[in-house]
Amino acid sequence: MGTRRVYVIGTCDTKAAELAYACDRVRAAGADPVLVDVSTGDASQPADVAAAEITASHPDGADAVLGSKDRGEAVTRMAEALTHWLCARVDIGAVLGLGGSGNTALVTQAMRALPVGVPKLMVSTVASGQVTQYVGATDLGMVYSVTDVAGLNAISRRVIGNAAHAAAGMAKNTIPEASGDLPGVGITMFGVTTTCVEHLRKELAGKVEPYVFHATGTGGASMEKLADSGLVTGLLDVTATEIADHLVGGVMPCSADRYGVVARTCIPWVGSVGAVDMVNFAGRETVPDKFSDRQLLVHNPQITLMRTTPSENAQIARFLTERLNRCDGPVTLFLPLGGVSAVDAPGMPFHDPEADDALFTTIRDTFKPGPRRHLIELPLHINDPAFASAMADEFLRMLP
Repeated sequence: MGTRRVYVIGTCDTKAAELAYACDRVRAAGADPVLVDVSTGDASQPADVAAAEITASHPDGADAVLGSKDRGEAVTRMAEALTHWLCARVDIGAVLGLGGSGNTALVTQAMRALPVGVPKLMVSTVASGQVTQYVGATDLGMVYSVTDVAGLNAISRRVIGNAAHAAAGMAKNTIPEASGDLPGVGITMFGVTTTCVEHLRKELAGKVEPYVFHATGTGGASMEKLADSGLVTGLLDVTATEIADHLVGGVMPCSADRYGVVARTCIPWVGSVGAVDMVNFAGRETVPDKFSDRQLLVHNPQITLMRTTPSENAQIARFLTERLNRCDGPVTLFLPLGGVSAVDAPGMPFHDPEADDALFTTIRDTFKPGPRRHLIELPLHINDPAFASAMADEFLRMLP
């Protein structure tokens, strides 16, 4: 690989001095900076990459960005253009962004599109608050600017300088591959599917390296980000509760793109319908009034579960099969006919054969088998050891 450069990104119409200082510190630390301007106004100093070059990367052309009279809309389109431009670079050693709320939203959108493992740092005035919308499911570091990014002073020079040195260090020092690493496999787990996942880990010991993700919305997104980044060999997607929250209104939803990575990458996928018997809310008092007559289970003071209905389970089934039917790679969906979670079993609070039957019947009716797409039904509970063994055997069969 050639020189790995540090891309310093910001708006040269309002943050020119701070950006220039960051480039100076990157250079002093021994790395090669590239100043990228994403201004939607007139820049006060030239950059290595002018805003005009970035806007030209917008799918609808530069006029889509510069022709907008609304600043918010222009910033949104500049973010789209930067995303396309940045993802086309082949010499990124690190990305360093500086700015307030607007530029933070702009630059981090492009950062999130980069693969996991590419160093990303954002010095921001909003880094001390809620940052989920900026970080998403990727390895993006945020540094609180302490003072506003509005001129250089004793504090801002120290904070920006530290971030610049960190970015330079990451660009100059790559992580060596470990010779003994096993193929990485993403696995989704929830408390009520833990037993299944523990059995899977035992079955796969010494064959693959499991990366377990808590299916909390962000967990599933993080796993799929690794798959998009080429950092996992396949997925054992045991737990699908994020779909229930997405469709019904829980607090741990997936996005509409859940399972999209399986179609994009064609990596081996073996999955099930773990924990779709529940929608997740916070404390009991947070459950919406419209669900007051529903079956609820207080898991702990912070988590309340709501049993899904037959109609909701049919919706969940269609969401899942619609996405799996788009996949051309090896896909196998397992149905545990004995129950989908620890609390969905005879004598347990969420045992509901009618709701489960709606789920399984809709999957049978809408899943499209193919040469590499299979549906396997087993008369087992999802946490039965034999169910995990069957999933593990199928996954190992798929591996190259």
